[in-house]
Amino acid sequence: MGKNSVYESIMTGLNEALDDAESKAPKLPRRTVTVEPVKIYDADEVKRIRKSTGFSQKTFAGFMGVSDKTVEAWEAGTNHPSGAASRLLRMIELDKEIVIRFPFVKNQLTK
Repeated sequence: MGKNSVYESIMTGLNEALDDAESKAPKLPRRTVTVEPVKIYDADEVKRIRKSTGFSQKTFAGFMGVSDKTVEAWEAGTNHPSGAASRLLRMIELDKEIVIRFPFVKNQLTK
């Protein structure tokens, strides 16, 4: 595709979008995106999720990418997970198998 045809294609698309935006009966598809708010977890919820994985606090901390003290604080209620940690907790809550499919923690039996 030559430089002029790329320009013409972009201009055609922009003009179609402008015409559609100004039209009383839009023809182009519209999409609404909704992002679920980050859930706030209390101490009991964090502990329940961790226990559902079968992990100790130390192993769970390793899986979550946080310190042991952070998980202790979450479960004691002195601190709460936020941001990416809350999203990961929600993913684990919705799908317990995630800790198996994404084995950031290896569980090996030793003699």
